[in-house]
Amino acid sequence: MNNTRRRMLAALLGASLCAVTAGASAQAFPSKPVTIIVPFAPGGGADTLIRLLAPRLSAQWGKPVIVDNRPGASGQIGANYVAQAPADGHTLLMATTAAITDKNVNRFAPVALVSAEAYVVTVNNALPVQNIRELIAYAKANPGKLHFGSSGIGAASHLSAELFKSKAKIDMQHVPYKGTGQALTDLLAGHIEVMFAPVQTVMPHLQANRLKAIAVTGAKPSPTLPKLPTVASSGLPDYQAVGWFGLLAPAATPKATLAKLHEDVSRLLASPEVRKDMMDRGAEPTSASAEEFGRFIRQEQAKWSKTIKDAGIDME
Repeated sequence: MNNTRRRMLAALLGASLCAVTAGASAQAFPSKPVTIIVPFAPGGGADTLIRLLAPRLSAQWGKPVIVDNRPGASGQIGANYVAQAPADGHTLLMATTAAITDKNVNRFAPVALVSAEAYVVTVNNALPVQNIRELIAYAKANPGKLHFGSSGIGAASHLSAELFKSKAKIDMQHVPYKGTGQALTDLLAGHIEVMFAPVQTVMPHLQANRLKAIAVTGAKPSPTLPKLPTVASSGLPDYQAVGWFGLLAPAATPKATLAKLHEDVSRLLASPEVRKDMMDRGAEPTSASAEEFGRFIRQEQAKWSKTIKDAGIDME
């Protein structure tokens, strides 16, 4: 056998071995407990959704699925932890708009988009406004006196409000928290007056009439709150914002493992029981391939990077 044929044979054997190894890796996953990092405090949108999915994933995989909240630095502490974790699929990130930035996007591989939904413009009951036009009028009559809360600097709850301020030409003061749950507590107490919030976090309080919802931030009404108008239809026609929640893995995770993760999570999101539970909480399950999810992340980054620059937001 000449040297050329030996090299060709070696290459073929190497490729076959890689394919077998990758297949075995995916088949073996998970081989131990899976930890899903939520980069925000308990009680927010990401936390609510993953705690709904975690026990079902555990039952599906036959391994414990642990939800670990690691808040701080607008989601960057938790994101960095996952990016540096072993790339074997056993440590995942329940990501949001804030957790993924231009600086760290290449450190992750998309697994599954769980939900991409409009936020709800929610106000404290004591605020004398019933709709977007009245909110804008009140803000203009009381410049700088309204305070809006968010789950942190650069979070969707922050950026969607900054975009609203820009489009409406009003001034509201931003109060960042370590998570949506903390902001919600202060909204209920009247320490802040306004919040652009995930539906699933405010739905129980809306149903109990403890808060007022005056609009949704998407291009069309929310299927869970169909009677609420959009911000766009309430006087700001070019306004639109959504908050997304999705699972990411460290960038070097084997493709076969990523494929299994995507398949298993997608199967769960498509089940009638999970869909109902998510919809009851105000979150609409999303169907998208991992590739579509990756493109979506980059499109959202481009949009919000402009908002961050225009508003002079310091993300460091």
